[in-house]
Amino acid sequence: MNILVIGATGGSGRAVCDALLERGHTVTALARHASALPARAGLERVDGDATDASALAAVVPGHDAIVVTLGISEPPLRVRLRGAKGTHDDVRSRGTAAIVSAARRAGVRRIVVQSSYGVGDTRSLLRLTDRIMFALLIRPQIIDSEIQEGVLRGSELDWTIVQPVYLTDGDSPDHFTSTDGTIRGHKVARLGVARVHADLVETADRVGQTVSVSG
Repeated sequence: MNILVIGATGGSGRAVCDALLERGHTVTALARHASALPARAGLERVDGDATDASALAAVVPGHDAIVVTLGISEPPLRVRLRGAKGTHDDVRSRGTAAIVSAARRAGVRRIVVQSSYGVGDTRSLLRLTDRIMFALLIRPQIIDSEIQEGVLRGSELDWTIVQPVYLTDGDSPDHFTSTDGTIRGHKVARLGVARVHADLVETADRVGQTVSVSG
């Protein structure tokens, strides 16, 4: 398959690219600085902004599926106090809306988007400590993720939302998935989440569903 990964230079995006390449897929990595990624067989690196309609119009056609891992990589406290410096504060919702439009025009139906556990229907399942942290530290990002999920749900594409718990850079591929918000732990390695993304783009399973991922 020919897969487009948008937000490919973040920790999650890199992990998804690796997982897809390991399975023999061809991957196009789109990010503002995608050319900084190491060159690899099967990987095309495209510098571009996920909110730029013209950039998306050029890169989306010809792909079998799209994986979106947009986010803000800057320190959460600084973003909360001053806003994001190098990324649009609403990059998730704004980018996803632009991606959905480009996918519709190009006839690309399969899209898998990474959100966060605790957004939407899983919000009521959060621990009290997590609710406090979300409210104090990352409330704007959570609101943006809620808007992002709404854009996707109304897109009429073959979408799946992936909601991982706290992400780590561990090397364990172990992961547990559910569609009812059930989790096995409160941390999961990006490596495991990336394998979930790869599983989802390879099949039509869980279209129109939200998949919670834990360790």
